[in-house]
Amino acid sequence: MSTQISGKELQLVTGTASPDTTPQTPGMIRSPGIDSNTSGAKKIWLGKVECVPNTMGPPHHHGEAETAAYIVKGHIRVYFGEDYKEYIEGGPGDFLFVPANFNHIEGNPYDEPAEAILSRGPDNIVINL
Repeated sequence: MSTQISGKELQLVTGTASPDTTPQTPGMIRSPGIDSNTSGAKKIWLGKVECVPNTMGPPHHHGEAETAAYIVKGHIRVYFGEDYKEYIEGGPGDFLFVPANFNHIEGNPYDEPAEAILSRGPDNIVINL
């Protein structure tokens, strides 16, 4: 659904698009809600991410994109530093921020799936290392 006012379009996107339409890293399934394909957005990517139990993704960064996540359920770890030995871990109700060009690994070391709402701008850039 969309409405045009003064040449600008206000849109409602229902649900998420297929994860196949956006860059991925193993272990984290990113499903876009707002992106260039679903709404024509040019400076933001917003979607749902599911983190598979007992899974660690590969080292990667997001180029010029900054990332913010709100954890809905489960726990998500972000490993960083030398040999990715350091980490922070967030749980339900926590917000995580990953700066641009920051090498890291995301993972879920637990038996339960995790879920988060993820925002990235200017787009969902994923550069696997």
